[in-house]
Amino acid sequence: MSSTAAAKPKLNFNTGTTGYFIFLHAGALLALFPFAFSWSAVALMFFLHWLTASLGICLGYHRYLTHRGMDLPKWLARTLVFFGALACENGPIKWVAQHRMHHAGSDTDKDPHNAKNSLWWAHVGWMLYEHPEFDNKENIRNYSKDIAGDAFYQFLDNHFIKIQFALGFLLFAIGGWPFVIWGIFLRLVLVYHSTWFVNSAAHAWGYKTFALENDLSTNCWWVGLIAYGEGWHNNHHAFPKSARHGLRPWEIDLTWMAICVLKALGLATNIKVAKIKRVDSPNPELAPTYGADMVKQAA
Repeated sequence: MSSTAAAKPKLNFNTGTTGYFIFLHAGALLALFPFAFSWSAVALMFFLHWLTASLGICLGYHRYLTHRGMDLPKWLARTLVFFGALACENGPIKWVAQHRMHHAGSDTDKDPHNAKNSLWWAHVGWMLYEHPEFDNKENIRNYSKDIAGDAFYQFLDNHFIKIQFALGFLLFAIGGWPFVIWGIFLRLVLVYHSTWFVNSAAHAWGYKTFALENDLSTNCWWVGLIAYGEGWHNNHHAFPKSARHGLRPWEIDLTWMAICVLKALGLATNIKVAKIKRVDSPNPELAPTYGADMVKQAA
């Protein structure tokens, strides 16, 4: 056995998480049957998808809570993070910690979803095992010191599954099984894969605006569309604190549009935005510069 192989941590297969994913995907398939269809259920699914994926995960969990790309009033921040918990991708503390681990060791053995292992591993495989480092409670606290002591975030970490059940009961009371199948099962599956494609496809296909050492992140246009702007992943890895990920005119960033609305309403302030300008050097073609607020943040 080589020293490299010996150094690999022992992973324990997580039957609970694996069974949950199988159950959820099986439930989503029920949307194919006539008894589960209604146009109101379809509309509900699209609305909740946007609410939980774009406003919740992309804006609340990611651009605000993980990277502090803007300042928000406390009530609004907690509302957006609650929407993120409704996406059922873990509570905010663990989600933030593991995403910060990803940036700290992107595409290395220090990355929870290291794309160099395989695209399957980056997409979903890493969640099917308990990892002694990435799932370690002390490590999670170390990577989330700014929020780990918050009672509201602790509540969401401990009860996000129960909250999802409560939403399911509410939807059943309003619209029966079609609302549950489209609003819970299918919506969660679609939200999951749109997020997971950022970890897999946006580390494999697309173009690179910035050359980053030991980093496979790319700008993948179709992931940018289905993941509300998160697919402009190479831009994000170059400027993690930037609240805007689509830095060029054709890089559509729907979450950034929501942030612009919040800014216009006076609810989002101190917004950090990266800018790019052309330079004579052919490598890279586009060089990074920070906006004034980014300079202040970096100083």
